[in-house]
Amino acid sequence: MKEKKSGYRWVVMALLFILYTVANADRANIGFALPYLRKEFAMSNTEAGAIISLFFAGYALMQIPSGFLVKKFGMRTMFSVGMLFTSLFTGMIGMANSAFALKALRVGVGVAEAPVAIACTTAINNWFPAKEKGTASGIFLAGSKVGPLIVPPLCAWIISVWGWREIFYAFMVPGMLLAIVWYLLVTNKPADSKFVSAAEAEYIADTSVVQKEEKKREYKLWWVDKLVRAKKVNPLTNSSQVFKCWDIYGAAIGYFFMVGIVSVLMSWLPTYLVTVKQFAIMKTAFVSSAPFAGTVAGNFVGGWVSDNILNKRRKPMMMVTALSTTIMMYSLINAPADATLLAILLFATGFLLALGYSAFMAYPMGRVNKESYPVAFSIVNTGGQLGGAGAPLFVGMILDKFNWDAVFLALAIGSFICLAVVATIVEPVEDPVART
Repeated sequence: MKEKKSGYRWVVMALLFILYTVANADRANIGFALPYLRKEFAMSNTEAGAIISLFFAGYALMQIPSGFLVKKFGMRTMFSVGMLFTSLFTGMIGMANSAFALKALRVGVGVAEAPVAIACTTAINNWFPAKEKGTASGIFLAGSKVGPLIVPPLCAWIISVWGWREIFYAFMVPGMLLAIVWYLLVTNKPADSKFVSAAEAEYIADTSVVQKEEKKREYKLWWVDKLVRAKKVNPLTNSSQVFKCWDIYGAAIGYFFMVGIVSVLMSWLPTYLVTVKQFAIMKTAFVSSAPFAGTVAGNFVGGWVSDNILNKRRKPMMMVTALSTTIMMYSLINAPADATLLAILLFATGFLLALGYSAFMAYPMGRVNKESYPVAFSIVNTGGQLGGAGAPLFVGMILDKFNWDAVFLALAIGSFICLAVVATIVEPVEDPVART
């Protein structure tokens, strides 16, 4: 009798979703607390931007080292260690008694969380077959936006009942508990897990008879392959090849601008709503959540389209996101004053931004082998997190000299640069479509 195929990879996916939601809540809560921190520690816009940026600075600094650590010690161990220390530093922010302490602890959160991101994406690469990686990446990154989605109302409630310090105490506990759960339930490779059947392990490895015989949808979009420069290339097999590949750096530069825009929305949007739109705290919480509700939906849709409509092509959605985000950032210059209309506009902004967001993570999966993926994605994510570090600080500097119109214009220009750079990289496919 043929062994029944288990579905434990989706349990792993559910854990990834929950854990990355918590991790991103730990980084996003500073945005809602920022107006209160500025009152207590008397900061300028530039100084406030630095508080936000220091997380991303520590995070970016540790990306490539984390790639090598995950490659050496495995994603299971590095994820749990990283998540434990991320939660610990988050809780300690509530004890800060100076701006310097806040800055140091934000760096600590960034350094600790760096291996979490690399371990999560490595888990997806190890635990899912090629035809499901885009969908899995979209679900995973949807979790990254659920964190910022739940942060505003939760933080608003905590502040109204207690104060800003209690935000960080409350956010510390879930991550510490979930880090232990992850270590107990997830192995580095599916074949090593007692919860995974041999049939599922074969399916994930793309070697099962069922998968080989599965009818594949014929892909006919020759014009897409021409537009994205699709061609057959040999996968990169070692770190030396990865560090010499322009495609990896091109994806990293594109991700630089996308993560930068997300970090601005995550960190500066509540301040914009309070100071420019003059919204009350609960209305601010409602509108602040809107772009991240959009990104949750966009990540699901974008990942599914990448796998099922575009036949594992990642670059088309990257380009769609870059172009549409350019338009949406420019449209925010004339953002409506009505909270409902502004929330709708921000929801659409988040949705379009997220359509190709997961593709930046999935792209190296098709360009390198599994052993080299942690290093390849660490380069891409370094680019992204440098954008996350620089953008909030840059926004603070703009606001000290100009206004929010200049901020949105700068973000629109950055997104257009992303489109231009991503257009230069190769789309790696097994069988590019030619016009007949």
